[in-house]
Amino acid sequence: MKIRILESAKKDLKDGFKFYETKETGLGFYFLETLYSDIDSLLLFAGIHSIHFQNYHRLLSKRFPFAVYYRIISKEIRISAVVDCRRNPAWIRKKLGG
Repeated sequence: MKIRILESAKKDLKDGFKFYETKETGLGFYFLETLYSDIDSLLLFAGIHSIHFQNYHRLLSKRFPFAVYYRIISKEIRISAVVDCRRNPAWIRKKLGG
């Protein structure tokens, strides 16, 4: 399988980086390392995560309050969003196109 991070998810990662980097120098880089590690784990565990919002699987990050929303389409893991779990669920649903 192959992982594809869509532009919307790349923007989410950049926004998360900026947020954490303003809190403490270097924390933004740690955020990215952690989230990319979580995303890489999908090569082994894609499809086992619970389903939310129009058939998106939701992977919860191990160290940050973020969720990775993805779908499996034709042997490709498509990451659509990387969202702060503290957001309103209605906002997350809207972001995912619901």
